[in-house]
Amino acid sequence: MIKFTLRIPEDLHERLAAQATADRRSLNSELLHLLEVGLNTVSPEPPSRPGGDSASPAPLRGNGHSPRP
Repeated sequence: MIKFTLRIPEDLHERLAAQATADRRSLNSELLHLLEVGLNTVSPEPPSRPGGDSASPAPLRGNGHSPRP
């Protein structure tokens, strides 16, 4: 498992923490879940650079949860 530091805005952290609590997950587990869901919903695009590497990855779409009020 790889460990890294991620800097995010405070309001985004608060939203993630609230969603993790609502889903009864740790913040780390919630982040992993959202990344998995997001990566699974991104449709594969042909590579734009040799070697299969894309210069700018596609943005994540959706988060697998119902819209929040």
